[in-house]
Amino acid sequence: MPHAPAAPPRPPRPTLRRALRHGVWWLEDYAFAAWWQLRAVLSPRGSDDYLSGDGRPVLVLPGIWETWAFLRPLIERVHDEGHPVHVIASLGRNGRPVEATARDVAAYVLEHDLHDVVVVAHSKGGLVGKYLMALLDDTRRVDRMVAVCTPFSGSRYAAWLVLPSLRAFSPRDATTVMLSRDQAVNERITSIYGEFDPHIPESSVLVGADNVLLPTGGHFRVLAHPRTVATVLAVAGRPAPDADRSAAV
Repeated sequence: MPHAPAAPPRPPRPTLRRALRHGVWWLEDYAFAAWWQLRAVLSPRGSDDYLSGDGRPVLVLPGIWETWAFLRPLIERVHDEGHPVHVIASLGRNGRPVEATARDVAAYVLEHDLHDVVVVAHSKGGLVGKYLMALLDDTRRVDRMVAVCTPFSGSRYAAWLVLPSLRAFSPRDATTVMLSRDQAVNERITSIYGEFDPHIPESSVLVGADNVLLPTGGHFRVLAHPRTVATVLAVAGRPAPDADRSAAV
């Protein structure tokens, strides 16, 4: 008889000891975010400095209230491996609705005639990336996505927030519900998350995706985890589908 697919890895149940560890991770997470924000401001390099390279193109999508420069440490690591890294400075701090942002990203991909793209996204950026892949990419210019700490099923904390841009992450939000029901592109997504995320208690498990559970916690510091970096580089370093087809001819 066929075996049922293995359940995606989920964070362990909380205990007192684990709750204390989560508290430490929470503090470390905000210290980490502050440091990365400072690095984003101080670096003299602009977005065009990362466009060189012969590897597969990588498109970086930051989370809400993050500019592309917040992800500069990860961008530099990917660029050092020979990948041209595209960022969309016009997104600003990524505060617009997911659909509108995804349409801007789709327009950028078409304008720059990008193919075999690997999207690397943080938090909300993963929702934008999935919207792009599922609804705006009929010719499959985007091949894969690595999403770090993305609320694919929403966050129940969102209902308590004042700003509409944050309440949009509610599990009952129409866009969130639509994306969670559409599983057609999930197999092309790698979702990375820790066992504790102070912003996403539901975790970032995505049915049908390659789910990577890290033995750590946080919403921001997961970006710098060695396994996160290694996974991003591994996915970006895979042969492009066009290259596979050419080799088979």
